[in-house]
Amino acid sequence: MQRQIKKWMSEHVDMGTKLLQRLVQERSIRGHEYNAQAVMIEKCRELGLELDIWDLNRKELEHHAFFRCDRDSFEGNPNICAVWKGKGGGRSIILNGHIDVVPEGDEKDWRNDPYSGMIKDGKLYGRGSTDMKGGSVSLLLAIQALKELDVTLRGDVIFQSVIEEESGGAGTLAALLRGYKADGAIIPEPTNMKMFIKQQGSMWFRITIKGKSAHGGTRYEGVNAIEKSLNVISALQNLETIRNDRINDPLFKDIPIPIPINIGKINSGSWPSSVPDTAIIEGRMGVAPSESMEAAEKEMEECLASIINEDEWLLAHPPKLEWFGGRWQPGDLDINHPFLDCMENAYSNIYGVKPVIEASPWGTDGGILSKGGDIPVVVFGPGTTEAAHEANEFIELKKVFEAAEVIALAIWQWCK
Repeated sequence: MQRQIKKWMSEHVDMGTKLLQRLVQERSIRGHEYNAQAVMIEKCRELGLELDIWDLNRKELEHHAFFRCDRDSFEGNPNICAVWKGKGGGRSIILNGHIDVVPEGDEKDWRNDPYSGMIKDGKLYGRGSTDMKGGSVSLLLAIQALKELDVTLRGDVIFQSVIEEESGGAGTLAALLRGYKADGAIIPEPTNMKMFIKQQGSMWFRITIKGKSAHGGTRYEGVNAIEKSLNVISALQNLETIRNDRINDPLFKDIPIPIPINIGKINSGSWPSSVPDTAIIEGRMGVAPSESMEAAEKEMEECLASIINEDEWLLAHPPKLEWFGGRWQPGDLDINHPFLDCMENAYSNIYGVKPVIEASPWGTDGGILSKGGDIPVVVFGPGTTEAAHEANEFIELKKVFEAAEVIALAIWQWCK
């Protein structure tokens, strides 16, 4: 089977490359996913998969503890699940990719049109090429190869092209709540062909620090909110050190800060000659694979409570902590799980060596599948983290097909 899959891939490089090029050329930023999903629908129909296409309904999702989304409407930008039904009695698998991409940023930073799909020196360029349309094409190539090789599977293969991954995972949550579960799941995010079995969760926070306004010439009559925010930032940095010192899992050994607390945004002040009366810090808190979101929240709350006792002003005007926007659940798969064995065997058969097993430095929709659906998840795909979300994003095309070989062999071994 391995040789047949490899031969099929080598004969379909042009087809797979053109499919990826079409997908990258569709600008599927948040709220504009439809045209790229239309390409996916066309391909799934060509493969003879049973299609389920639906718009997310916020009212059906917002009661769920995992739902954190500031988007009011999903109309016209559907989720897609496409099923290759097995003959029964076998293990099933979910192949999950997201169609949404982050905005292109300043186009001046790009050497070419961010949605050109230009190919040069074996690389395909454009927003979403590595995160993660290249991985989604690997999934479709794997399905097509097995179908055209007349493989019969006992278990179901469920391909998913979801929206909203970059904003917290509402698309995958919707698919889960619609009833799509399986005995294993592959998410082909850009892992550089490593296998991630643990993944960091994360959540956004906002801290509002109050001060007292005054004229800059008599600033001693006010309380500078920016200066008070420095106390908060210092406390968060200490908290980050404490939390990461507890991480001793060897899968994190090559990650300098396994669960970062990142300050991403600060707003304060409106005039150089005035003492600012408010400072607002927004950031992202990493969550360990085995940690609950609630435990992480509590630790930050306790951290802020500890600093106000050392500052008379903050004691009287405690910083206000809010959890808002995107939230990504952590994921954790046992290193001895049979689904990982299957993936490792597939990789070893293709490459002749064992894959690198690591923990993910970022969150994916895998946390929703594992925490919400008790589904074993392996994150494995072409592309690299370094190219994701960057100007001049690209993916090495040969990796798309090599990942597809591994995934096809894993599907065959898991679902046969």
